[in-house]
Amino acid sequence: MNLMTIMVLLITTLMVIMLLMMMTISKKSMVDSQKSTPFECGFNPMSYTRLPFSIHFFLVAVLFLVFDIEIIMVLPMILTVKTAITSTWIMTTSLFICILLLGLMHEWNNGMINWTT
Repeated sequence: MNLMTIMVLLITTLMVIMLLMMMTISKKSMVDSQKSTPFECGFNPMSYTRLPFSIHFFLVAVLFLVFDIEIIMVLPMILTVKTAITSTWIMTTSLFICILLLGLMHEWNNGMINWTT
């Protein structure tokens, strides 16, 4: 036999031995109905799907997205301070921050930030 066939046989034998060891050593887990069901935001997937949920959860998710995108916008602004034209950069950054502050004031006035409600 040549060297290539010996290597293929050796590798195949090792794979079969490892597979058999894995099958005999591995724990057999009990099938649990709670572990096998999907978990989506604390809702039971087998119940009625049109149950109302708290609008506060939705508002917190929207706030997270807004401020996540804000970070994506602010970081490049900070990195381009030295390369940009100063007056244009200051005006653009100030306008962006004013829009964010107005949105924060609107959320504050409408009670979206209150966690106790």
